[in-house]
Amino acid sequence: QVQLVESGGGLVQPGGSLRLSCAASGIIFSIYTMAWYRQAPGKQRELVATITTGGITIYGDSVKGRFTISRDNTKNTVYLQMNSLKPEDTAVYYCHGFTSRLNSYWGRGTQVTVSS
Repeated sequence: QVQLVESGGGLVQPGGSLRLSCAASGIIFSIYTMAWYRQAPGKQRELVATITTGGITIYGDSVKGRFTISRDNTKNTVYLQMNSLKPEDTAVYYCHGFTSRLNSYWGRGTQVTVSS
């Protein structure tokens, strides 16, 4: 059974930092491109960051320079380091792993709230 389990969300003040983790099981993690998406209330889900099997990273414009995606294939885990958080970063953050359109998995999400 494939599982992607996010953790690390919570409440943080503007300007603060959080590190999200996504632990994968039931897949050969190293062959999956991994990504983080987020969805704020009333908005569409948006791509935050992607990391390929070769370690190439891509970021959404709104998080460039503030967020860093990384992966540890020995731990089957992908991370999202979020710095200089803003209230507009408030959303549910989802982990996504895929090898193709027909082979993709989602986590259940973790809530991030940026508020003073």
